[in-house]
Amino acid sequence: MKELILSGSRVVALGHHQPQRVLTNADLETMVDTNDEWIRQRTGIATRHIADDESVTDMAAGAASKALASSGLTPSDIGQVIVATCSAIDRCPSIAAQVAGRLNIPDAVCFDLNNACAGFCTALATADHTLRAGAAKHALVIGAEKMSDLTDWTDRASCILLGDGAGAAVLSASDDAQIGPVTWGSDPSRGNAVRLVDDWQPRFAQEGQAVFRWATSELPAVVVQACQRAGIATKDLAGIVTHQANLRIIEAMSRKLDLRDDVVIARDVVHSGNTSAASVPLALSKMAERGELPSGQPVLLFAFGGGLSWAGQVITCP
Repeated sequence: MKELILSGSRVVALGHHQPQRVLTNADLETMVDTNDEWIRQRTGIATRHIADDESVTDMAAGAASKALASSGLTPSDIGQVIVATCSAIDRCPSIAAQVAGRLNIPDAVCFDLNNACAGFCTALATADHTLRAGAAKHALVIGAEKMSDLTDWTDRASCILLGDGAGAAVLSASDDAQIGPVTWGSDPSRGNAVRLVDDWQPRFAQEGQAVFRWATSELPAVVVQACQRAGIATKDLAGIVTHQANLRIIEAMSRKLDLRDDVVIARDVVHSGNTSAASVPLALSKMAERGELPSGQPVLLFAFGGGLSWAGQVITCP
């Protein structure tokens, strides 16, 4: 009997995990030449979570376990596991395979995806395409980063930005397509603007002003395109969850969009810092848990960063 291929997919459950240790701006004042006022004015960040004994796999599994439990599915239902990360040191087995092992997922296809900060939205689109094609019925998509491993704690410009954490989503094939077409791409000619310095001890580095100008001048048009591909206008959005890189970027981008007065905008960067591929699912899961996003309403997910790359789509909030 020919297997039924459904027309789309939807997010059915979310979950997140953050390490217990919180690093405040006051703590950073004892480490480098900085202060709380300087950090807040330039980034909006007040705190970030730092993983001491936890690995990328530990955090990914923590977020995934919560999402799977909330979905009502069993581990054997999951046909695909994707982990978006740029900070994992494990290459084989993949973080995704390790998560599947911990959650007793028996025979899913598992792989890691590195598109830096745009990784989760890229992975979400990849899983959506898989489910649309009928290659799986349910997928687990995770963004997980231990950016503290990549932080130069002597660099006052970058060490204030980064944090650790993970967020996860369970997707199911559906007749009602609730994940819109992805808008994605990159500008490799400016790839060095956000990068990991590639040596035996990789370190995060970026050209902050160049990234700010690029994100605030060029990316609002890409956001509009993502909405158009979903068949809506930005005015129709109930929520916006962009990459939590810098509160000033989030606010500047939002001002350039035609948004409703009551739209909910993710500002988790204030409490979590920049968690790269984890930032979108982490913020989304926390907002959903607090009841800030109305079920059934369109929410934009959009991320950008190293590469310079971007990816985004409109989803229906579960």
